[in-house]
Amino acid sequence: MSTSVQMSGIHLTYPTESGSVAVLSDASLTVPPGESLAITGPSGSGKTSLLLLLSGLERPNQGEILVGSQRLGDMDSNALADWRSEHLGIIFQSFHLLPGLSALGNVSLPLEIAGQANARERATTMLEAVGLSHRLQHYPTQLSGGEQQRVAIARALVHQPSLLLGDEPTGNLDQQTGEKVLSLLFDLHRQSKSTLILVTHDERVAERCQHRVRMDAGRLHAL
Repeated sequence: MSTSVQMSGIHLTYPTESGSVAVLSDASLTVPPGESLAITGPSGSGKTSLLLLLSGLERPNQGEILVGSQRLGDMDSNALADWRSEHLGIIFQSFHLLPGLSALGNVSLPLEIAGQANARERATTMLEAVGLSHRLQHYPTQLSGGEQQRVAIARALVHQPSLLLGDEPTGNLDQQTGEKVLSLLFDLHRQSKSTLILVTHDERVAERCQHRVRMDAGRLHAL
Protein backbone atom coordinates (compact mmCIF):
# COMPACT_ATOMS: atom_id res chain seq x y z
CA MET A 1 0.00 0.00 0.00
CA SER A 2 1.47 3.39 -0.95
CA THR A 3 0.51 6.96 -1.65
CA SER A 4 1.97 10.05 -3.27
CA VAL A 5 2.92 13.11 -1.23
CA GLN A 6 2.80 16.65 -2.57
CA MET A 7 3.54 19.92 -0.81
CA SER A 8 3.24 23.20 -2.66
CA GLY A 9 3.99 26.76 -1.57
CA ILE A 10 4.19 25.94 2.14
CA HIS A 11 4.87 28.78 4.55
CA LEU A 12 5.05 28.23 8.30
CA THR A 13 5.74 30.88 10.91
CA TYR A 14 5.84 30.73 14.70
CA PRO A 15 5.11 33.73 16.91
CA THR A 16 7.79 34.82 19.37
CA GLU A 17 8.12 37.72 21.80
CA SER A 18 10.22 39.57 19.24
CA GLY A 19 7.88 38.85 16.32
CA SER A 20 7.11 36.05 13.87
CA VAL A 21 9.86 33.62 12.89
CA ALA A 22 9.71 31.99 9.45
CA VAL A 23 10.25 28.22 9.83
CA LEU A 24 9.39 27.20 6.26
CA SER A 25 9.37 29.53 3.27
CA ASP A 26 7.69 28.55 -0.02
CA ALA A 27 8.54 24.86 0.52
CA SER A 28 7.43 22.41 -2.17
CA LEU A 29 8.19 18.75 -2.78
CA THR A 30 6.78 15.65 -4.46
CA VAL A 31 7.33 12.02 -3.49
CA PRO A 32 5.92 9.35 -5.84
CA PRO A 33 3.94 6.44 -4.37
CA GLY A 34 6.05 3.77 -2.73
CA GLU A 35 9.34 5.66 -2.99
CA SER A 36 11.70 6.99 -0.32
CA LEU A 37 12.92 10.51 0.41
CA ALA A 38 15.66 11.74 2.76
CA ILE A 39 15.42 15.25 4.21
CA THR A 40 18.83 16.50 5.35
CA GLY A 41 20.11 19.81 6.68
CA PRO A 42 21.45 21.48 9.80
CA SER A 43 19.64 21.58 13.13
CA GLY A 44 17.00 24.28 13.25
CA SER A 45 16.49 24.34 9.49
CA GLY A 46 12.85 23.18 9.69
CA LYS A 47 13.14 19.43 9.05
CA THR A 48 11.07 18.26 12.00
CA SER A 49 8.49 20.99 11.35
CA LEU A 50 8.13 19.61 7.84
CA LEU A 51 7.32 16.15 9.24
CA LEU A 52 4.79 17.67 11.63
CA LEU A 53 3.05 19.28 8.66
CA LEU A 54 3.03 16.03 6.69
CA SER A 55 1.49 14.24 9.68
CA GLY A 56 -1.20 16.88 10.14
CA LEU A 57 0.09 17.65 13.63
CA GLU A 58 0.94 21.17 12.45
CA ARG A 59 -0.88 23.36 9.94
CA PRO A 60 0.83 25.73 7.51
CA ASN A 61 0.06 29.42 7.35
CA GLN A 62 -0.08 29.12 3.58
CA GLY A 63 0.14 26.39 0.94
CA GLU A 64 -1.34 22.96 0.28
CA ILE A 65 -0.44 19.41 1.35
CA LEU A 66 -1.83 16.43 -0.55
CA VAL A 67 -1.34 12.84 0.58
CA GLY A 68 -2.80 10.79 -2.23
CA SER A 69 -6.00 12.63 -3.07
CA GLN A 70 -6.53 13.84 0.51
CA ARG A 71 -6.00 17.54 1.24
CA LEU A 72 -4.87 17.72 4.85
CA GLY A 73 -6.07 21.30 5.10
CA ASP A 74 -9.66 20.20 4.44
CA MET A 75 -9.81 18.08 7.62
CA ASP A 76 -10.58 19.13 11.17
CA SER A 77 -8.61 17.75 14.12
CA ASN A 78 -10.88 14.72 14.57
CA ALA A 79 -10.70 13.81 10.89
CA LEU A 80 -6.92 14.20 10.95
CA ALA A 81 -6.67 11.89 13.97
CA ASP A 82 -8.73 9.26 12.15
CA TRP A 83 -6.60 9.70 9.02
CA ARG A 84 -3.37 9.24 11.00
CA SER A 85 -4.62 6.09 12.71
CA GLU A 86 -5.48 4.54 9.35
CA HIS A 87 -2.84 5.81 6.92
CA LEU A 88 0.21 7.08 8.82
CA GLY A 89 3.12 5.50 10.69
CA ILE A 90 5.70 7.56 12.59
CA ILE A 91 9.07 6.44 13.99
CA PHE A 92 10.83 8.76 16.43
CA GLN A 93 14.47 8.98 17.46
CA SER A 94 13.62 8.43 21.13
CA PHE A 95 11.26 5.45 20.57
CA HIS A 96 8.29 6.87 22.57
CA LEU A 97 7.23 3.45 23.85
CA LEU A 98 4.77 3.30 26.74
CA PRO A 99 6.78 2.00 29.74
CA GLY A 100 3.79 0.28 31.37
CA LEU A 101 3.10 -1.91 28.35
CA SER A 102 5.03 -4.89 27.03
CA ALA A 103 6.40 -4.97 23.50
CA LEU A 104 3.22 -6.77 22.45
CA GLY A 105 1.06 -4.24 24.25
CA ASN A 106 2.82 -1.28 22.62
CA VAL A 107 2.41 -2.70 19.13
CA SER A 108 -1.17 -3.88 19.54
CA LEU A 109 -2.39 -0.64 21.17
CA PRO A 110 -2.94 1.36 17.93
CA LEU A 111 -5.03 -1.49 16.53
CA GLU A 112 -7.02 -1.82 19.74
CA ILE A 113 -7.73 1.94 19.83
CA ALA A 114 -8.95 1.72 16.22
CA GLY A 115 -11.22 -1.19 17.19
CA GLN A 116 -9.57 -3.54 14.72
CA ALA A 117 -10.02 -7.28 15.07
CA ASN A 118 -7.21 -9.68 15.99
CA ALA A 119 -5.02 -6.85 17.31
CA ARG A 120 -2.82 -9.11 19.46
CA GLU A 121 -2.38 -11.67 16.70
CA ARG A 122 -1.42 -8.99 14.17
CA ALA A 123 0.98 -7.38 16.64
CA THR A 124 2.59 -10.75 17.34
CA THR A 125 3.11 -11.32 13.61
CA MET A 126 4.67 -7.88 13.21
CA LEU A 127 7.03 -8.38 16.15
CA GLU A 128 8.06 -11.72 14.69
CA ALA A 129 8.81 -9.89 11.42
CA VAL A 130 11.25 -7.58 13.23
CA GLY A 131 12.93 -10.49 15.03
CA LEU A 132 11.37 -10.05 18.47
CA SER A 133 9.25 -13.17 18.85
CA HIS A 134 11.23 -13.93 22.04
CA ARG A 135 10.57 -10.46 23.51
CA LEU A 136 6.77 -10.22 23.28
CA GLN A 137 6.19 -9.89 27.02
CA HIS A 138 9.25 -7.79 27.81
CA TYR A 139 8.82 -4.15 28.88
CA PRO A 140 10.80 -1.28 27.31
CA THR A 141 13.22 -1.10 30.27
CA GLN A 142 14.05 -4.76 29.68
CA LEU A 143 14.97 -4.15 26.03
CA SER A 144 18.13 -2.79 24.45
CA GLY A 145 18.01 0.43 22.41
CA GLY A 146 17.98 -1.51 19.16
CA GLU A 147 15.19 -3.75 20.40
CA GLN A 148 13.15 -0.76 21.51
CA GLN A 149 13.51 0.83 18.09
CA ARG A 150 12.44 -2.42 16.44
CA VAL A 151 9.32 -2.37 18.63
CA ALA A 152 8.73 1.22 17.49
CA ILE A 153 9.09 0.18 13.85
CA ALA A 154 6.66 -2.69 14.39
CA ARG A 155 4.17 -0.30 16.00
CA ALA A 156 4.49 2.14 13.09
CA LEU A 157 3.90 -0.56 10.49
CA VAL A 158 1.38 -2.88 12.18
CA HIS A 159 -1.65 -1.13 10.66
CA GLN A 160 -0.08 -1.16 7.16
CA PRO A 161 0.19 2.61 6.67
CA SER A 162 0.48 4.10 3.20
CA LEU A 163 2.86 6.81 4.49
CA LEU A 164 5.75 6.19 6.89
CA LEU A 165 7.62 9.10 8.50
CA GLY A 166 10.86 8.84 10.47
CA ASP A 167 12.56 11.55 12.53
CA GLU A 168 16.21 10.50 13.01
CA PRO A 169 15.09 6.88 13.61
CA THR A 170 18.62 5.63 14.29
CA GLY A 171 19.94 8.76 16.01
CA ASN A 172 20.05 7.22 19.50
CA LEU A 173 21.67 3.95 18.42
CA ASP A 174 25.30 2.95 18.06
CA GLN A 175 26.58 2.51 14.51
CA GLN A 176 26.32 -1.29 14.37
CA THR A 177 22.84 -1.42 15.88
CA GLY A 178 21.75 1.53 13.73
CA GLU A 179 22.82 -0.28 10.56
CA LYS A 180 20.80 -3.35 11.51
CA VAL A 181 17.71 -1.30 12.36
CA LEU A 182 18.09 0.72 9.16
CA SER A 183 18.31 -2.40 7.01
CA LEU A 184 15.22 -3.77 8.71
CA LEU A 185 13.33 -0.49 8.16
CA PHE A 186 14.10 -0.38 4.43
CA ASP A 187 13.31 -4.08 3.99
CA LEU A 188 9.89 -3.58 5.60
CA HIS A 189 9.33 -0.40 3.57
CA ARG A 190 9.88 -2.33 0.35
CA GLN A 191 7.69 -5.22 1.47
CA SER A 192 4.82 -2.97 2.55
CA LYS A 193 5.22 -0.63 -0.47
CA SER A 194 4.67 2.33 1.84
CA THR A 195 5.96 5.77 0.93
CA LEU A 196 8.91 6.58 3.23
CA ILE A 197 10.13 10.04 4.28
CA LEU A 198 13.08 10.27 6.68
CA VAL A 199 14.64 13.26 8.43
CA THR A 200 18.29 12.48 9.05
CA HIS A 201 21.74 13.92 9.72
CA ASP A 202 23.29 10.58 8.76
CA GLU A 203 24.74 10.38 5.27
CA ARG A 204 24.47 6.58 5.32
CA VAL A 205 20.72 6.86 5.88
CA ALA A 206 20.29 9.46 3.13
CA GLU A 207 22.21 7.34 0.62
CA ARG A 208 19.69 4.52 0.96
CA CYS A 209 16.79 6.73 -0.15
CA GLN A 210 15.74 7.13 -3.78
CA HIS A 211 15.38 10.90 -3.48
CA ARG A 212 17.03 13.59 -1.38
CA VAL A 213 16.30 17.19 -0.47
CA ARG A 214 18.22 19.54 1.78
CA MET A 215 16.67 22.09 4.08
CA ASP A 216 18.50 25.30 4.81
CA ALA A 217 16.92 28.20 6.71
CA GLY A 218 13.41 26.93 5.98
CA ARG A 219 13.89 26.37 2.27
CA LEU A 220 14.04 23.08 0.37
CA HIS A 221 16.74 22.37 -2.18
CA ALA A 222 16.71 19.28 -4.42
CA LEU A 223 19.92 17.21 -4.48
